[in-house]
Amino acid sequence: MHIPILMEREDVDLVAVCTQKEDALKHLKEELKIDIVSKNEEDVLDQELDAIVVASPPSLHYKHAKMALESGANVLCEKPFTLNPEEAWNLDKLAKQKNKELLIAFGWNYKEFTDEAKSLISKHGIGEVQHSMVQMATPIRSLLKTTEAFSSPDASVMPDHNTWTNPNVSGGGYAPAQLSHALGVLYYLFPELRVEEVFSLMNFEDARVDLHNAISIKFNNGSTGVVSGATSPDGSNYSDLEEWSPRHQLVIRIYGSEGQIILDYERDFFWFYKEDGTEIKKNWPGGGLYECDGPANTLIDLSLNIKTKNKSDAEVGAKTVETLWGAYKSVDQKKPVNRSQIVNEK
Repeated sequence: MHIPILMEREDVDLVAVCTQKEDALKHLKEELKIDIVSKNEEDVLDQELDAIVVASPPSLHYKHAKMALESGANVLCEKPFTLNPEEAWNLDKLAKQKNKELLIAFGWNYKEFTDEAKSLISKHGIGEVQHSMVQMATPIRSLLKTTEAFSSPDASVMPDHNTWTNPNVSGGGYAPAQLSHALGVLYYLFPELRVEEVFSLMNFEDARVDLHNAISIKFNNGSTGVVSGATSPDGSNYSDLEEWSPRHQLVIRIYGSEGQIILDYERDFFWFYKEDGTEIKKNWPGGGLYECDGPANTLIDLSLNIKTKNKSDAEVGAKTVETLWGAYKSVDQKKPVNRSQIVNEK
């Protein structure tokens, strides 16, 4: 996903790529004309690069992001950020120590649709957050049940099934694969929130990983939240616009002591309301479509010292990992899990 975006920029030299797939090695070398293509990550790190994208299987994100930061590069890491909270917060700490940018690939955080919400929250506020509702569904049932490969603009670099369906590699199913995106938006819009307690139920059907999620949350400010995730039937797509992928059925609703904000990414509907009479309603064609160019372009802009904002930093990523780690622990233990248990787990 990221290589075509980087290659479109005239101010980027794509120097080196590491992959374990033979067909991808050949494609990257012969067709994309990338000079250094290797199965060894050290061959990439030795190039003293300004920026590195970590898009390896999730179980390797911590190792590869750590190596990339220690090499002196700014880093974009694919989601899920890491497989446990300790690794996520360690990377956040390392990035700050090295004075390097660490971004997570949460594309919705860079959409104008989301930016408008962030701006209104900063300008007007909705008072103290009291309740959060995150509801999401995506037509990836075949993917998570391993009957169909993940779609990619470039078939030669499509990820292995295990990236999504082996919990030891992926960290889980729908929750890390998709709900991490939605939680990334929530924690970007309201950085004061952090999970305090989690109780979760999940439905695996006949898959190795979760297909459906029902997560109840108590946040650090005493507010409540519900996060619902589902694999919808293959081919389900609300939008009739000509777009590169089916729409995610994502709605985020946040209710505060003085107002509310509703972001419907599926239907491109935006509503900000405050008791003082401030109200903005918009139908925003194309506004909610997921696109992944924002994180990659921001990585490059920051590396070139172009003034811009990291809207998906490691703190946002670590909070998503905490939430989902707690959800899986709750399923395993069949009871609520509090943050002290989450942060002390490895």
